[in-house]
Amino acid sequence: MLAEVIATLRMLVEINLFALVGQGVLYVLPGVDRQTNLFYLILKTIASPAMRLARWISPRFVVDRHVGWVALFICLLLWTGLAIVRQLVAALEAG
Repeated sequence: MLAEVIATLRMLVEINLFALVGQGVLYVLPGVDRQTNLFYLILKTIASPAMRLARWISPRFVVDRHVGWVALFICLLLWTGLAIVRQLVAALEAG
């Protein structure tokens, strides 16, 4: 039961990770037209929970331009931590 909850949380973090990476790629490619790019806006919407969490955690001196990197780092830490916890729970459930 707990393993499924952890797997679900890890999947949600993975979705945010992929959205952040995709948003970063589309940030570089279209240039000035990125705010009108439909796919960029969709990825921005999907990654918004991670961005809000990163803005909330990071101190005020972190520039808004760098919050995406903070969000990516937080998501990577969460993803790795959940993988470790999932392995520990699976080992405990196995006996």
